[in-house]
Amino acid sequence: MLDPTCADITGRVLDALCRRGMTYDDPAIRKAVRYLLITQEQNGSWYGRWGVDYVYGTFLALRGLRAAALPGADLAMRRAAAWLASVQNEDGGWGESCAGYQTGSFVTAESTPSQTAWALLGLVAAGDLKSNSVRSGVQWLLDHQEPDGTWKEELITGTGFPNVFYLSYDLI
Repeated sequence: MLDPTCADITGRVLDALCRRGMTYDDPAIRKAVRYLLITQEQNGSWYGRWGVDYVYGTFLALRGLRAAALPGADLAMRRAAAWLASVQNEDGGWGESCAGYQTGSFVTAESTPSQTAWALLGLVAAGDLKSNSVRSGVQWLLDHQEPDGTWKEELITGTGFPNVFYLSYDLI
């Protein structure tokens, strides 16, 4: 009730509604798709409100657009996938700093399990199943999995309120 409309929640709801049988013929789906298309950043990403930050927003926007199955969204999805690949860390994972909320742009950080998984989910939603980015991202997750099946998540990747407080995802 207090938060502004955001791409990550719009993408999540769009994904859920389409999984329940709604289509682009429904005015709510059309409005949500239109909102995502006009809020895409110049670089192809989307701002994320509830997770840090652009990787999170982009993966959820992509999942929503994929679920809506609108052919006109393909260009936006390709741009987003290219952006995700462009911010991949050299070690194969993805990491983004909370500092991006202050700068208004992506700020790289060491790779984290959650952000690597989010980026992979976004790439898959965009139709990228076999690229080097996907392969090296999956390998990063495999290489960093603990013997008990969990991953250590030391950096903050969840957002309560940007620039006010953040959440930790321990993946335990």
